[in-house]
Amino acid sequence: MAVHGRQTLRDLFDDSPTPHIAHPPRTHHRHFYVATDGSYRPDGGGLGAVIETRDGTRVARIALPDTPPDNNVAEYRALHLGLDVLAARAPPDALVGVLVDHDDLAGNVNNTVLETRQPGWQPGRKPSIPVGSEHHWRGIQARIAGFGELRAARIDSRDNPAHPLANAPAEYAHVNRQPDRCVLPNAPGRTADAADPQYPPPSRFDRTGGVGSD
Repeated sequence: MAVHGRQTLRDLFDDSPTPHIAHPPRTHHRHFYVATDGSYRPDGGGLGAVIETRDGTRVARIALPDTPPDNNVAEYRALHLGLDVLAARAPPDALVGVLVDHDDLAGNVNNTVLETRQPGWQPGRKPSIPVGSEHHWRGIQARIAGFGELRAARIDSRDNPAHPLANAPAEYAHVNRQPDRCVLPNAPGRTADAADPQYPPPSRFDRTGGVGSD
């Protein structure tokens, strides 16, 4: 269940800008939120990810040591990891909110979303992908196309719950031993949410670890 007293990823997403994509209130309500961060140090870095449902129920936390060549590559590796983990636990029509503290990565993700969802849309500039991140960027693009809808918000690193996981992966190694969870959010119960055409019917999602029948 959601932990009281901490800010949920949904709260952070609601309060943060989504580069290149308008952020009207109805788009804030995702099924899943994933926050990621990557760190680089000469003696080694790390990758961190936190995944929650819309009500703050935690699905997964990951803290892995890594040896990226620089911080930019670390950020792309972390998002690739987070989306891979989420894809293994979410139905393909899930609406996903991504939270990263890297301006260019958030912008590149949303530019790709616009290109994927709006044929003929021309970005103001082509994404500039850090050298060494090309493989991970292709993986991120594949995951973007695989979900029902996705957009990225830019948050401050001080607010990113994946930040400590990435910066001290050995200290947080215990989170990787937590059992896998496949927690699917209930359909929105509030009238405003239920009226949102983005959402599947109430029977579509359950909390049993599977997808309900329509």
